[in-house]
Amino acid sequence: MRKLRLQMQVTIDGFNSTGPNDEQTWVTWDLAGLTPHVVDLLDSSDTILLGRKLGVDYIPFWEGVSQNPDHPMHVFATRIVAAKKVIFTKTLDESRWERTTLARGDLKDEVNRLKNQPGKDLIVYGGSSFVASLIREDLIDEYHLFINPIAIGKGENTFAQLMNWQWMKLVTTRVYDSGIVLLVYQPRRDSDA
Repeated sequence: MRKLRLQMQVTIDGFNSTGPNDEQTWVTWDLAGLTPHVVDLLDSSDTILLGRKLGVDYIPFWEGVSQNPDHPMHVFATRIVAAKKVIFTKTLDESRWERTTLARGDLKDEVNRLKNQPGKDLIVYGGSSFVASLIREDLIDEYHLFINPIAIGKGENTFAQLMNWQWMKLVTTRVYDSGIVLLVYQPRRDSDA
């Protein structure tokens, strides 16, 4: 079975954006340090899962970056554009992007169907409400959290919708020169007890 991995930047006080439109003006990209992990993580996946709110801006943004070889994220962008993408939506009737399909059914059923298909792992990058739904349904198998050295005091927290505690086990840590810390966790499930 394929894993669903989350990659997300968060603040030290636990926020992943400053508002409902996933504003991340506080994000610090240590491109020389973070990019290899980000690219390796994407390369271990062949499908990107996106909520509709993020997807409609995310896909065109990376398509534009992929056409600019001078952009510092060009390598990453070309991989994003080449990857299969699934947008989870209740409002879109058809996909208007290449290599992108829509998932309109029950979230848990759709994700488990994708996990059971052959291929590389699945990855999700955001947005807040979509990731919160995945976390609430215990669908994420690995959390790659880049903790930024900033506290913002308020904003969106993807863990705020949890109904029950979710215990995690730490798999990997890494400290970058920028002060960003990578923490990789896996949920402790009943079989781990």
